[in-house]
Amino acid sequence: MAVAHPDLIVARPEGLYCPPGDFYIDPWRPVERAVITHGHSDHARWGHRHYLAHTLSEGVLRQRLGADIALQTLAYGEVIEHHGVRLSLHPAGHVLGSAQVRLEHGGRVWVASGDYKTEPDGTCTPFEPVRCDTFITESTFGLPVYRWPAQPVLFGQINDWWQRNAALGRTSVLLCYAFGKAQRVLHGVDATIGPLVVHGAVEPLNAVYRAAGVALPATQRATEVAKADLSRALVVAPPSALGTPWMKRFGPDAMVAFASGWMQVRGNRRRRGVDQGFVMSDHADWPGLMRAIGATGADHVRVTHGSVPVLVRWLCEQGLDAQAFQTEYGGDDAADRAEPVASPLPEEPAS
Repeated sequence: MAVAHPDLIVARPEGLYCPPGDFYIDPWRPVERAVITHGHSDHARWGHRHYLAHTLSEGVLRQRLGADIALQTLAYGEVIEHHGVRLSLHPAGHVLGSAQVRLEHGGRVWVASGDYKTEPDGTCTPFEPVRCDTFITESTFGLPVYRWPAQPVLFGQINDWWQRNAALGRTSVLLCYAFGKAQRVLHGVDATIGPLVVHGAVEPLNAVYRAAGVALPATQRATEVAKADLSRALVVAPPSALGTPWMKRFGPDAMVAFASGWMQVRGNRRRRGVDQGFVMSDHADWPGLMRAIGATGADHVRVTHGSVPVLVRWLCEQGLDAQAFQTEYGGDDAADRAEPVASPLPEEPAS
């Protein structure tokens, strides 16, 4: 007769908890020991006694949570053992330093994905599937409608838009989140079109990426650029800049775009009050979720934040043991609580 083993990760009011290891993964309430998958503020919160994260997350975590936090870092694939649980971190492809958490104990292997995307973007270590018995996956965009354009297509669209605006002497303002998306934009666009200007919330994170060896073109703050040059510039700013006095320096003719996975759905550009929408996300789309889950070889899948019921039902129909995990994480446009969205979309996950 088979012996039932308790789960390696369970949901508690504080967050996802590993009972044999006595630690949490991305807890949303203060705990003694927290393993952090990445530096977005819905996953990395202030108040834990001890933090463990990937080496490349250190700069962002210390900048956002305090230089004096008790932080231990690991390289990808490096293994430590805590209370008999073997723990290692593996690339998630989400943002700089993002990691999946692999736990091994009692002959079982569980992997918690954190947030992830499967297409390499050149600014962080690409996603690597990790074989396991149980996979805890996010599902921010867990609906078949969400299918991202390939990187060359996306940046071709952004470059064409920017070039058209520059030819008309109109500043191009692209709204995207300061940590992750902003660096993807800067890395991927054609910097010969005009000056690259960034909001004050973006430049400190650019410095973290550059220190990690990520190639980003030269950037300037708006106050450092002559008014004539601003007419040819691409301005990268967080969504919270929309409607603020800071935007007035670009004049009434500035063209404003928003980069988000939600732009896949008709009507969201209008709700945002912008001229252009680009479909861009640091989360996996539907095909990416399917590939990632399949590549783990897991028979058991636990689904968190996003379109949970749809993905759970689909996986069960494919013969997997799929269940929902209730969490308090945000989603693609709720990743940075320090960058509130002026007009929340109905389709956004609650946070």
